[in-house]
Amino acid sequence: MSTLDALDRKILHEVQLNNQITSAHLSEKIGLSPTSIQRRLNRLRADKVIEADIAVVSSAALGRSLTMMIAVTLERERSDIIDYFKKSVQREPVVMSAYYVTGDNDFILVVSARDMEEYEAFTRNFLYNNPDIKGFKTTVVMDRIKASFYIPPWK
Repeated sequence: MSTLDALDRKILHEVQLNNQITSAHLSEKIGLSPTSIQRRLNRLRADKVIEADIAVVSSAALGRSLTMMIAVTLERERSDIIDYFKKSVQREPVVMSAYYVTGDNDFILVVSARDMEEYEAFTRNFLYNNPDIKGFKTTVVMDRIKASFYIPPWK
């Protein structure tokens, strides 16, 4: 991975605020030519500094008004069980985000559901039917205050 300079950091700041910004508009904000901006963006993507271009979609607009945070504890902490759980989480479409964590729990999942019936079906199929899961605790989100992947790009 290449070293990030001040111009890279300015570009990262701007694209995190608006991933639809054009090279021409970035050029005006940063003070580089659109070609230089595009070359830097391509390098930042190739180096995996920019991991993905994503859109934040309204869950309510899609009829998925419930968001739950689930703390999952595995029965045994073996690498094959952990790896299998990670892969199963990646394949599960209602899991919006997942984190392998330290402390009392092994994973934190952020799950989207249309209603409690869909959430219950998810818990039965994905959690209760998995013999490697010792237990889980759910917290229902009442209001999303902030949703962001923004990372301050300065040192």
